Parts: sequence; C-alpha cells; structure tokens
Amino acid sequence: MDFGFIDSLKKAKDRGRNPIIAEIKPFSPLHGDLLKGRDIEDILTAYQNARAAAISYITAKEFKGDIATLKKICRDAELPVLRKDFIRDVGEIERSAEIGVSAVLLIARHLKDETSEFADCCFEHGIEPLVEIHKPEDLEYAGNARAILINNRDIDRMETDGGDVSVTARLASKIEGFKVSGSGINSIADLLFVLEYVDAALIGTTFMMAENTEEFVRSFVEAKK
Repeated sequence: MDFGFIDSLKKAKDRGRNPIIAEIKPFSPLHGDLLKGRDIEDILTAYQNARAAAISYITAKEFKGDIATLKKICRDAELPVLRKDFIRDVGEIERSAEIGVSAVLLIARHLKDETSEFADCCFEHGIEPLVEIHKPEDLEYAGNARAILINNRDIDRMETDGGDVSVTARLASKIEGFKVSGSGINSIADLLFVLEYVDAALIGTTFMMAENTEEFVRSFVEAKK
C-alpha cells in the first residue's frame, strides 16, 4: 500500500528532479529563530513553487513547533507532509492521522523495541513511518520500516555537532528499502554526495536560512552533477 510520501519522492526522481523533503523549521538550537518574522504559508508556497517533493514540519517544542501550525500546513499543502517530533506515544500517531499527515518520524534510538509496534500503528492509520537511525546499532529496531532516515547528526546533542554527511555514506549500504539522508546538508555538493547513497534528502536549516527561499530551493531541486 502506498501512502503518497515515498511515491512523491520517487516521482520527482523519475521526472529528473532531485527528490527533496523541504522542511519548515521555526527554530534551531544552533542558529536560533529561523522564521525571522515570515509567514509559514509563504515558506510553504516557496517550497512548492520550487518543486520540492514533500514537506516536513517539526512539532517538537524544542524547535518551537506546534500542532495548530501542522494542521494549517496539512490543509494548505499540495504535497505529502511529514511530521517530525520525539514521538513516544501511539496516541500521537492517531492524532497525526486525524490531522492528515502522510508520514511520521520514529526515532529508533528512543523507541528501541517499540519501534516496530509504532511503525505497525502508522501502517494501520495510513501513515508512512520514517524510522530514524544515526548508528548501525539503531538498525536492529527498524526491521519492519519501508523507509529509513539516516540522520547525519546525533539528535540527542540537539545540533551541537553540526552534522556530517559521511554518516550517510557509512550507513547506506547496511539498509534495505527506501533511504533518506537528513541533517548537515548545507550545500549542493553535500546534496549530490548523499544522493549517491540514498533515494532522497531532507533539508531544513539550510533552506530556512536562505535569502530567496524559492530560488535557493529550486537550485537544489534542479542541481546536476
């Protein structure tokens, strides 16, 4: 069964575009306020005009996200929406389904043996579970996931390590299924590097810090080797 999230990323690649999940990220523990007074609706429009393949939004309070904004994004978005948060309660998966997200992030390091249960709950509610890993040992908890996010940054360090795209290169060969690289993708060179190993990339802070969001994101979407 396809829930639209992976399919949208595959279609982007088939149509000659780099499959990018563009993240709307209100705040960074490293860089501070990323909205700079902008309306989230304008950022969403810029991402869609730039032909990103999917949208991500962080609802975690540590990044100053909220459910009300997620609802607005799901209502207005023409693309599949990924909810990112520190999900530890299956009730949040049910809540996400009611809001209309296409995918939910599950952090294997935090959920451990519960990861498979949470992933099954996602499937039951028509949501794609995107299981995050950072180290090889995280993979033992991701057995039933169809999509894996390789986080190039240690999430528990809250961005203080900056991220290292070589993490993607080291882990990708150990993963079956659909692979996404996220964090630390700061340039087109970084993007093209990770796409040698994975099927899609998730980019947030770099896009949020751009002066001309639409033009900058389009340059990533259309970049060629």
